Amino acid sequence: MVAFKKLEDLDVKGKRVLVRADLNVPIRDGKVTGLSRIVRGAETLRELSSRGARVVVCSHLGRPKGERNMEFTLQPVVEPLAEALGRPVAFADDCVGPVAEMVVNGLGEGDVALLENLRFHPEEEKNDPEFARKLATLADLYVNDAFSTSHRAHASTEYIAHLLPSAAGRLMQAELEALSAALRSPKRPVAAIVGGAKVSTKLELLGNLITHVDVLVIGGGMANTFLYAKGISVGNSLCEKEMADTARAIMEKAETEAGCRIILPMDAVVAREFREGAPSEIVPIRDVPEDSMILDVGPASVTRIEEALEPCHTIVWNGPLGAFEIPPFDAATVAAAKWVAERTKAGKFLTVAGGGDTVAAMAHAGVTGDLSYLSAAGGAFLEWLEGKTLPGVAALEG
Repeated sequence: MVAFKKLEDLDVKGKRVLVRADLNVPIRDGKVTGLSRIVRGAETLRELSSRGARVVVCSHLGRPKGERNMEFTLQPVVEPLAEALGRPVAFADDCVGPVAEMVVNGLGEGDVALLENLRFHPEEEKNDPEFARKLATLADLYVNDAFSTSHRAHASTEYIAHLLPSAAGRLMQAELEALSAALRSPKRPVAAIVGGAKVSTKLELLGNLITHVDVLVIGGGMANTFLYAKGISVGNSLCEKEMADTARAIMEKAETEAGCRIILPMDAVVAREFREGAPSEIVPIRDVPEDSMILDVGPASVTRIEEALEPCHTIVWNGPLGAFEIPPFDAATVAAAKWVAERTKAGKFLTVAGGGDTVAAMAHAGVTGDLSYLSAAGGAFLEWLEGKTLPGVAALEG
């Protein structure tokens, strides 16, 4: 478990507190179309405001490539952020310099201001010391509440934490505690469910997981590569045949060194076309027609997964079991998600899930609120599972 200060460790009354939030929200025609990140991040801001801090919020939005591109202005976030906080939010037309200083200096105790997009300045993504110092002049204390950006060593996530007394916000704290409970100090046995299209994108993840978990369920397109590596024909399915040696090495290490049991599909839902309503059938995994694609694992595979997970106490989930976006190829992901969620609610499992496709799959299954923790942090979540050090987290240590 990373040792870090929390909000209660800071004396914030009357102090200027710079909060690195994740307000990288979807915006269309000048209106925010997805409020989840604003709502989740509001807890830290409300707490600081209620304790008399002068709250200064900074964030990035999109990829303006270090230029002032008003397509990526944070101005549209002001109104929904104010609604989430239940109080007015001032806006500074820049994140450093005289404009930002004027807005921050005008804050009273409990007031909140939002700074303009950090990435309008190229120095942000370069982790430039001087830019970090400019940000630091706006505050007395620093709080990082953006776990989702903490896998990047940027000025607002890494360097600034060395310039000011720092702590984790409530969202960052929740992420770190959930992930530590799942992999750093879990209640065993531990299982991981990993899906997605390609082995190549999750090679480090799989290599790290087999040394930490007792059961590894592999689904999605990447399962096809493992099946192919075992000499099983997967027809026209998505398959990285060039990764077969890597897949075999992972399976051998899991079996001979790590003591990790790998669960692969034993039946599959196949179709000749990938479209909604396409004719499909369930076949044993060794009977996939040459002109068909595996688009989901079958019901016997779901039963096998459930039997493998039943003795476990901790579940980590990243990636769907099939092409869940198009029915009927969502059946296995939905069934497994509901089964895991039911046991999580009953206290049987501690379940931590994360990643963009995983969040969408859990929402599709209707179990978002039934898991122990659901992380929206894509890259940071994956890098943590890969065993990597996250610069923004490491900077908070101590």
